[in-house]
Amino acid sequence: MAKKSPKKLKILFAASEVVPFAKTGGLADVAGALPKALRELGHDVRIVMPRYECINGEKFGIKPTQYAVNVDIALYNHRGEIHESTVPGTDIPVYFIDNPEFFHRPELYRTPQGEYWDNAERFIFFSRAVVEMIKEIGFQPDVINCNDWHTGLIPVYLKTIYSGDEFYKNIKTVYSIHNIAYQGAFDKSKLLHAGLWWDIFTMDKIEFYDMVNFMKGGIVFADKVNTVSEKYREEIMTPEFGYNLDGVLRNRQQDVVGILNGIDYSAWDPRTDKLLYSNYSEETIEEKENVKKKLLEENGLKYIEGVPLLGLVSRLDDQKGLDFIAAIIDDMMRLNIQFVLLGTGEERYHHMFNHLKSKYPEKLGVNIKFDNKIAHNIYAGSDMFLMPSRFEPCGLGQLISLKYGTIPIVRETGGLADTVKQYNFKTRQGNGFVFSGYNPWDLLHAIRMAADSYKNRTVWKRIMNNGMKQDFAWEGSAEHYVALYEKAMGINRQEP
Repeated sequence: MAKKSPKKLKILFAASEVVPFAKTGGLADVAGALPKALRELGHDVRIVMPRYECINGEKFGIKPTQYAVNVDIALYNHRGEIHESTVPGTDIPVYFIDNPEFFHRPELYRTPQGEYWDNAERFIFFSRAVVEMIKEIGFQPDVINCNDWHTGLIPVYLKTIYSGDEFYKNIKTVYSIHNIAYQGAFDKSKLLHAGLWWDIFTMDKIEFYDMVNFMKGGIVFADKVNTVSEKYREEIMTPEFGYNLDGVLRNRQQDVVGILNGIDYSAWDPRTDKLLYSNYSEETIEEKENVKKKLLEENGLKYIEGVPLLGLVSRLDDQKGLDFIAAIIDDMMRLNIQFVLLGTGEERYHHMFNHLKSKYPEKLGVNIKFDNKIAHNIYAGSDMFLMPSRFEPCGLGQLISLKYGTIPIVRETGGLADTVKQYNFKTRQGNGFVFSGYNPWDLLHAIRMAADSYKNRTVWKRIMNNGMKQDFAWEGSAEHYVALYEKAMGINRQEP
């Protein structure tokens, strides 16, 4: 583990979504938790994000400031008012860039009909407004940690348009890739909308199959790059997982590191989780069964002693392995198991699970929605947790399930491979069930193996304990981020 930094750093964390203000995926969890861990290490960390319509200003105490920025896009000026609050329960400042035209919409990025037509302009505005904002408010960070394609232009701006401004000269950037599948690739005309010039529209810079690619810009122009697990770093440098950016990453591989995401145990701990039907710990693990009973009741299912409950909390799409589940669901239902799921996504999966609920009313609980309380109780009340993802940059579900004594069944990819190890019945090591092939029958085999293992209560409790004893707290990951920030700044510490 990296040593704690001897220097107090000034860090700006730029993200398009942050828990608890706005969330669509794992990026928001990281953006809400990592800054808190960095602050605990003694650093001056601040967050900047868009001021979306869905954010409850009164609830979070968001107040306007005296500051504003102006950004020209395609010869039209857009004003951004700067609002401010703090991360609840902390003193970490959060800046909200408010522009009603771009951000006062029902959803963050898209409607059910597709992406917002002006997403390029929305995040051109946000990225440039961030750069303008820090000078306006007088905050000169050592490092700006940019996240995913929405902030990919920040490193580009600092190395081009703003490179001659003394205020920005020593600011370094770290670019974090949370999911390389979403890159922000747009028509090349957007380059001029961004106020950039054709000299960077080249294969070695921001050009991408005759388009501009915001994520590529972040990778090429940032001082350092990281992914959210070590395995995912390896994977995205291959054609299979790199989504046509693998060559760009290989060219910068000396500057790309993998840092596993952590988990915020103040929100995810079965001993203190206020959303659970019953709290429990390793010492009172029998209380977990009470959560299971209540969860089954809430889903219209009967509790049957000795029958394992399989849980799933997920976006319902192919990337998450839902096509695998669709292929084997009837075989699964023939096993002596019950299954409860929560999530939304593709309409075909909504229809499929609603149909299956009527087909298997005594074995299947279906929740086509997002409900935080149900999510917490599925993590706690299930015996096994299903994550058969095609790819998974880091994954949060398996880390939560381990803490809650719920055994993960995962595909060996990305952060799942880094955190879940197949239980070895001889050595008694391991914390879950893992399959490596990308086909549904390997998943079914893993589920069968888990269901058979559940019958041996001594073995099952040992696997549960192996997982519950593990520590994926953010502190360790935050120290690795600090070491990366320092490397971006040219500070090299001895690693143990």
